[in-house]
Amino acid sequence: MASARFALSRHVGLCLAKRSIAPLRRDVGGFRIKESGVPRWRGETRITGQIRWQSSASSNPQTTIPPPPPKPDTKRPLYIRLPLALALTFVTFVAGFTMAGAPALESLRDIANPPTDAETLTLFTPPTDEIAAIEAAIFAHPLTKSLLADNKYIASRPHLKIPEPLKAQNLTGGTLLGPDKIAVPPLQFSTEDGSKFVSIQYLGTALCGHPGIVHGGLLATLLDEGLARCCFPALPNKVAVTASLKIDYKAPCMAGQVVVLRAETTKVEGRKAWVKGRLETLVDESQGEKPIVLTEGEALFIEPRQAQHLKRVVV
Repeated sequence: MASARFALSRHVGLCLAKRSIAPLRRDVGGFRIKESGVPRWRGETRITGQIRWQSSASSNPQTTIPPPPPKPDTKRPLYIRLPLALALTFVTFVAGFTMAGAPALESLRDIANPPTDAETLTLFTPPTDEIAAIEAAIFAHPLTKSLLADNKYIASRPHLKIPEPLKAQNLTGGTLLGPDKIAVPPLQFSTEDGSKFVSIQYLGTALCGHPGIVHGGLLATLLDEGLARCCFPALPNKVAVTASLKIDYKAPCMAGQVVVLRAETTKVEGRKAWVKGRLETLVDESQGEKPIVLTEGEALFIEPRQAQHLKRVVV
């Protein structure tokens, strides 16, 4: 009885196993094997029982594009190109030289045709009300009026004869001129024979060495220039250089005031001239006021042998 049951259950298990097991499918290398047992390549496509192999290569024949024809030689002959290059170089050089040299040519023209002494008295226009007040005070002072009325003196503002492009290269005529410095161009009076000289100038607070006191080096510069201008008319070519300069400081020069420079030529020998002078405060001597002497100086000036060929900016 037990053996019959065992045989029956074995028979039922084998039948169920045959129905439930799916067809065997496996890959071997590039083939895919199905239950049919016919190998099949992965890249194949079956159409009506035939196998068509797909290829990535195009079946269309390649077309060859012919190379472009060579460009014709359009270069001009050398005998034409060379003159054109030279002409272009010449035109470019002339244009550049003209633009670069225009300011210098203008400066040379201004040096050759400077304004007259009388014209310099009207060329300055005060840029601010403060400077305009300083200018008016100088011209309204009794000393200025007396010097303008004296036919022995020639009034001028020689710093205004310097061409504008050259003022940056001039110490007293450009660098030191301006607000809080030498606020207005110095007003100068010289004699035709070079015997006497008077200059009136305002010294601002930007010219100090110590607070409120004008730098001693600036006072020496003013004396050096003023003494030289005094003797210029007495020399053959009316120009000279400083050979020696002696300065004695007598009193502090306070900033923010008008000072007067007085000079006198003491001796002239050929190309040499000896001059002495002083800087003093501006006062009304007609009212009995006495000026304070600030600085005194003595100098020897010598006219160079090649003076007639020297470039002169200020006359």
